[in-house]
Parts: sequence; C-alpha cells; structure tokens
Amino acid sequence: MDRLYVAHIGWLRQFLRRKLGGDVHQAADLAQDTFVRLLMRPRTLTDEPRAYLSTIARGLLVDHWRRQTVERAWAETLASQPPAMAPSAEDQAIVIETLCQIDAMLARLADKPRRAFVLSQIHEMTYREIGAELGVSERMVKKYMAQAMLQCLLFQAEFTQARA
Repeated sequence: MDRLYVAHIGWLRQFLRRKLGGDVHQAADLAQDTFVRLLMRPRTLTDEPRAYLSTIARGLLVDHWRRQTVERAWAETLASQPPAMAPSAEDQAIVIETLCQIDAMLARLADKPRRAFVLSQIHEMTYREIGAELGVSERMVKKYMAQAMLQCLLFQAEFTQARA
C-alpha cells in the first residue's frame, strides 16, 4: 500500500484538482479519502491501479458534489427563515448529514419510484395524480411506493444501527 500511495498520490491529486476546478485543498482531501477507501477494502492492484483509483475518486467526487447541492439547498432554506429560527451549528450539521443520507437513499431508487415518492411525500399528491404525472397506472405507483418504502426501512435500519 505504501508503494501504491507514493507512486500515485501526486497523479491522483492532479486528477482531482482538474475535476474540482483547481481546488487544491479539496483535491488533497478527496485523494486521501480515496486511499482510505482502498484501505477499508484491500485489493491487489496489479494491472491498472490508476483506473481503480480514479473509479473510487470519481465516486467520491459525485458524493462531494451531491453534498454541496444539499448544503446549498439548506443554506437557501435557512436564508428564507427569520434569524431567530436558525438552528445551532451542531443541529445544522446533523440536518445536513441526515439530508445527505436521505439523498443517497433516494439515489438508490430508479427514476420513477424516486419521483413517485417525492410527489407523494413532498408534494402530497394522490396515487392517481402521481400516475397521471408519471404516465403509469395507479397500481404501478403503488409498486413504486413499495420500493421507496423498502428503501426507507433499510435507511431506518442503517440509521438505527449506526446510532447504537
């Protein structure tokens, strides 16, 4: 692992810096996270270590960009609230982490089940209205919602286990 790190950390930082628009510090953080992921799931990398490292790094980039999107949406929501309603920094961090986890949970769903869930839970649409919106039957909406609810239950189980 030491040789792999020494041989490729510079290249990986450069790769990530280009993807991050020149952000040296974030690139260094994500490069470190890439090797941490590799340490958590050791593999023998003989053929193309850069291909494997870049695959891990791209996944971390997607996570980073998704988190930024969630953080921006949260900041916009806070900006629209009276300052007296602003939660503490600790509560804000908890909310952002929870929102990121929910976003990841929803990302595991296919497009239509995810949209059905959001239309139901956020927009409070009926299954009939969702079916019309998605161009599917009410029965199919029920199937989509069952898929989404399964993901919710899995998320809850993971969340509960992580807190235990």
